[in-house]
Amino acid sequence: IDLNSRKHISISVPSSTEVMSPHIKSVEELRVLGINLNSFNTPTQFFICVAGVFLFYLIYGYLQELIFSVEGFKPFGWYLTLVQFGFYSLFGLVELQLTQDKRRRIPCKTYMIIAFLTVGTMGLSNTSLGYLNYPTQVIFKCCKLIPVMIGGVFIQGKRYNVADVSAALCMSLGLIWFTLADSKIAPNFNVTGVILISLALCADAAIGNVQEKAMKLHNGTNSEMVLYSYSIGFVYILLGLLSVGGLGPAVSFCSQHPVTTYGYAFLFSLTGYFGISFVLALIKLYGALVAVTVTTGRKAMTIVLSFMFFSKPFTFQYVWGGLLVVFGIFLNVYSKNKDKMKLPSLAELRKRVLSRRKVRLLSQEV
Repeated sequence: IDLNSRKHISISVPSSTEVMSPHIKSVEELRVLGINLNSFNTPTQFFICVAGVFLFYLIYGYLQELIFSVEGFKPFGWYLTLVQFGFYSLFGLVELQLTQDKRRRIPCKTYMIIAFLTVGTMGLSNTSLGYLNYPTQVIFKCCKLIPVMIGGVFIQGKRYNVADVSAALCMSLGLIWFTLADSKIAPNFNVTGVILISLALCADAAIGNVQEKAMKLHNGTNSEMVLYSYSIGFVYILLGLLSVGGLGPAVSFCSQHPVTTYGYAFLFSLTGYFGISFVLALIKLYGALVAVTVTTGRKAMTIVLSFMFFSKPFTFQYVWGGLLVVFGIFLNVYSKNKDKMKLPSLAELRKRVLSRRKVRLLSQEV
């Protein structure tokens, strides 16, 4: 009996050698910006996460386009990413110090992979804005579901249904339509931008799957994930900029315009950091695919705001391409909520139409 009781105690109160066990801290409080999500029911948790993603990332998108509208800043996308990673690391460190449990649960090797992918997605995404219209960059990001599905198959061995595949096809067609429209009317369209944002999407898709797998396996916290992945990523970018000689010109330019570069970059990073916290909470609670669906909806709104706040050429081909992407998002959401969103079959629709006709005929006879 003593042996059994000791075994029970070692599981409920883990030693330092057992901190990586997946079952430990399974009922741990999930906090986002000091909000304990476990104190709310599931629908409220989802609403809080979605509201956080929309609020902070809409401001984030506005500030990102604002920074790149500064004349002469477009070649310094990688330096902006370096500054952003520096701020994220600082914010993550502060948040981790405020938590009671400061242990690192996820292995360093996993963080090195996540950091590399994060550098790829954010660096390439920021750099692509020097070549692409902002709405085109965002519509590409809306189609992250495609590489997420591919990543899910290869990284986690997932299988997807017909609705998911149809959603991916709709997004692909909408993306092609949007890009063709942009290539015709946008004065600064460049194929390089398309290549950069496509590579960023592939890295981004892998991140969601790797993060989901790591957080579920090792039960890591959001602040831990942000601190280690972005601080390691900061070192990667710094070494890269030093090796190609890109640090000097960027520092020189930003020192001449400190408010419109470092000032905007701080606010840009702060809102992005808050947004990431809510995205990681969504991944942990509902999985990578649900998180992607929510962030995709936010990006659709960002496109509308971009046309409202920043002057740029417009064509209705943008609308048709965007609607195809939105339809793809709807199919994706429907495939995940078939029981809650039962759509009527063709036979049921026919019955409804016939019954309405009968009612009309009877009313006319009366």
